[in-house]
Formats: sequence, structure tokens, C-alpha cells
Amino acid sequence: MKFSEIKYIRPDVEMIDKEISTLIDAFENAKTVGEKHKFISEINEKRKFYDTMQNICYIRHSVDTTDEFYDKENDFFNESGPLLFSVIKRFYETVLNCEMIEELKKLRPVHFFDLARVSLKTFNDEVIEDMQKENQLVSEYDKLIASAKIMFRDTELTMAQMGPYLTDKDRDTRKEAHEAYFGFISANESEFDRIYDELVHLRHKIAKKLGYENFIDLAYERMGRTDYKAKDVAVFREAVLKHITPVSNLLMEKQSKRIGIDHLMYFDNKFTFKSGNPKPYGSEKEIVNSARQMYKELSEETHLFFDSMIDEELMDLTAKKGKSAGGYCTYIHGEKMPFIFSNFNGTYGDVTVLTHEFGHAFQVYSGRHHEEPEFVWPTTEAAEIFSMGMEFITWPWMDLFFGDQTEKFKFMHMQNNLTFIPYGVSVDEFQHVIYENPDLTPKERKRVWRDIEKKYMPYLDYGDNKFLAEGGFWQKQGHIYQVPFYYIDYTLAQIAAFEIYNRFEEDRKKAWEDYMKMCEVSGSQPFTQILKMGHLSNPFDVEVIKEIISKVEMTINAFDDSQF
Repeated sequence: MKFSEIKYIRPDVEMIDKEISTLIDAFENAKTVGEKHKFISEINEKRKFYDTMQNICYIRHSVDTTDEFYDKENDFFNESGPLLFSVIKRFYETVLNCEMIEELKKLRPVHFFDLARVSLKTFNDEVIEDMQKENQLVSEYDKLIASAKIMFRDTELTMAQMGPYLTDKDRDTRKEAHEAYFGFISANESEFDRIYDELVHLRHKIAKKLGYENFIDLAYERMGRTDYKAKDVAVFREAVLKHITPVSNLLMEKQSKRIGIDHLMYFDNKFTFKSGNPKPYGSEKEIVNSARQMYKELSEETHLFFDSMIDEELMDLTAKKGKSAGGYCTYIHGEKMPFIFSNFNGTYGDVTVLTHEFGHAFQVYSGRHHEEPEFVWPTTEAAEIFSMGMEFITWPWMDLFFGDQTEKFKFMHMQNNLTFIPYGVSVDEFQHVIYENPDLTPKERKRVWRDIEKKYMPYLDYGDNKFLAEGGFWQKQGHIYQVPFYYIDYTLAQIAAFEIYNRFEEDRKKAWEDYMKMCEVSGSQPFTQILKMGHLSNPFDVEVIKEIISKVEMTINAFDDSQF
């Protein structure tokens, strides 16, 4: 069935609640472990129907935020989600308190019970209204970003459509484009400040109601992080500061010389080559056809899957007015298929989104055999291994997209992924400081951000851009508003992705087998266990970071960037 043909039905939450409650009662009264096992399966099916409709709504709403019908349906899910979680809480409690739990653990992966235990810590009926309000505020942020109408040289553009001008070969154009881009955020600064201020205080309030000192530990529990804590992430950030920031700074110094300027300004940071950044050849259709050839040659599994994604119209790729910013992959339980959302804008990111989001999509598709809704996705830091890893797995086919610019692309891709890591940990450290100090004013929060930027990315120079110089850059980063503490995940996964690159260089057959094994495991194991199953190292080990980054630096230095 094509996505456009999938029928949307607003779920009857009261009916679903009643049906699940009846099944929970039946579970409690069941006399055998087999019966209890069966009732868990039936409860999961009820949950999947709600989740299916929620994702159909989410996709159609993000494709066109001006659609009044799906805007109202999105509000419905903001309200109903926390209400439904009340009965899911009872389900988890009943399972965990079951007298046959040890026998159940022989029939279902142990990680299901661990995730249930963590999830119970994140909710009670007292916070339902607060969670509804939190959802509403996140939707306000999304709509504010999507509403951007940036006038640039007599043309009205969305934030995504500004992309090519932000990396234009002409330096004056780059500066003007950055000023226009951030000018939108600056013009709406008070609204961005209000939304975030309300979110921070609301999340702190929820955490206190649930017995936490502040929101940080609650956020880690919400993210399902069962095998590491904030102290482990702090060690990782320090390792980045020690072993990656110096390499990143050196690369940016080299970039300044490469593009022929004495001093990098903020609008130069993503302009990698004097001859211009590599851009994919062809239209959206031609890029997708090249991707079809790539995945046909990569493996039989990726071939069949990507063809299905095209045939069933499970991708919406082009930037357009009213469309949400960014890119994502989500999963439609009822179809047992994912959906890829993006904003093509003529930059090299059009290709990396077809590798990054495809990595996510292929992982959830490979794990569709798992019955538990909790297992479709791994925890987010593990999920990003599949997307960032796929970016490197597909390197042998980049000539399909970039032709004689392929080596230029590879150099830029590797450098950008390394220099991203200090930014990624900056986002994480910022959030730790903010939620440890929820009463900071908007101005103080921006000062915190600017100080952290200077620590991890000392080369940043905002010149006479007052908004950015005073610490406003982070307000473009949707994750900070939408999914707090979902960002360190990219940096942890990037270390794993670099290792995947190294392993594919050594033995593609064995490395692909391990990648497939991790895909099939999906979310049935925690992060560090998934790494072990894929024969990947633990990024919380400082020596691991030191060794992997050393190899990455060697790879980058092996390119003769003077030819670019």
C-alpha cells in the first residue's frame, strides 16, 4: 500500500484504555506463564494501533504544518499520549510484580523488563497535565521554525531552502545568507526564549513531582539509558576536549588557508573549499535513482528494501513551504515499514540524508520481527550507529552522486563528522548546566552557551553579529527543545561509525555481517551490548577515543586537499 493510500483513523483512547485494562486483568488472573505471555502479546497489538495512527498523523503534519486537519490531530496526540501512558504504567507494574516473572524472562528478552522498570520512574498520574503542556510547547517550537519566511534577495525561502546560500562560493553571499537565516531567529528571540523558559521550568517541575533532584536523571530515564549515567557522559566530554578539540581546531586552521582567507568567520565554517563545496549531480529523481543502484549493489537486503520504500512512497524529500525543518525516520507499525522525511536543498546533505536516514530505516525494517513496541528502535545513541555507520558503508558508491567531486566529498564528509563532535558535546554540556540551574534567565542561558562554545570550538568568531556573539546559536537546534539530552547520542555513535569505517576498509564482508547482526537485534539489547554484538569498542573508554581519532586524522591527512 502506498503511504497516500493509508487510511488515518483517530484512535478511540477510551476504548483502547478499556481494552488494555481488560487484558491486564486477564494477565493477572492467568494460571500459566503461556497464558500470561499471550496476553502481553495482545496488549502490544493494542499499543501498536495507537502508535501507527500517531505516526501517520506526525508524518502528514510535518510534511505540511499548515494542514488544519492534521494540525488538530497533532494536538489530539499531544493530549492523549500522556493519558494512554497511565494504563501502560499499570501494564508495566503488573508484569514486573508478576509471580511468574522469572519464567516470563525465559520467553521475552530481559531488556523489555529493564525498559519497563526505567519507564515506570518517568511517570505518574500527577504529571499528566504537565506532560500534555510539554507536548504543546514542543509543537509551538516546531510551528515557529516551520513558519519561517526569509526574504533573501527578493525571494521568500524557508530555513531549509537557505542551505545553498549558506555555503555559497561568494563570501559576501555567505555572510548575507547567515545574517538572514539567524535574523529570523533573532527577530523571534523573545518567542524562542519564552518557549524554552517554559519548557525548562515545566520539566524541572515534572522531575520534582516524580522525586528527582532535577530533570537530568529523569531525562536519562526517559531516554531508556540503562547501562550508563551522566557521570559516564561527563568522562566522554572530557575525552573529546582532550583528544578531539585540538584536532578539530587544526583542521579549521587548515580550512582557513585552503579557502584563502586569513581568519575564519562564523559564515566560513561550513565552506570547505575555495572552488566550492561538492554538490550532487542531478534532480531529486536522479539522486533517488542513483541511490536505488547503490543499494542494489550493496546487498540483496538493501536492494529489496529500498525498492519497497520507493514503490510505497515512503519518502518525502524536498524542502517546501510549510514543511517542518530537518530530517527524520519514523516507523509505521501497521505497515511494518519506516518513513523517511527530509528537506532536499541542493547541497551534499541531500545525499547524506539518503544514507543516514536510510541507515535508520534499514535497521527498523530489519528488526520488524520483534513483537515488543519497545524494540523497534534501540535507544537513540545505538540507533545513530546504524545511520552514521551507513554514511560510511556507502562510500564506494559516492561517485554515482558526485562524479569527479567524489574525493572532495569524502574529505569534507570525514572532516565534518570529526569537527561535529565538539559541537555535539557542547549541546550536551549546555543542557546539563541549564537543567542543573533551571532558574537562569534567557540572557544567562545564552552566556552559558557562548562560554561552552569557546571551550570546545575556540575558533568560532561571530564578528559583529550581536545575536550570535551573545550566545543565540543554540536556538536553531531543535533537539534542545524537542527531545532534551538527545544529542550526545550522535557523538557517541560517531565514534562507533568511525570504527565501522575502519572495519569496512579491512574486511567488508565480515563488517557487513556484524552490521546486519546489530540491525536484527534492534532495540532488544542496550547500547553497550549492541556494540559488543557488532564487535565495536566502548566510546566511554578514553583510550578507545584516542586510538580511533588518531586513525581518522590519518585518513583525513592522506587526502591531498590542495587539489580541491
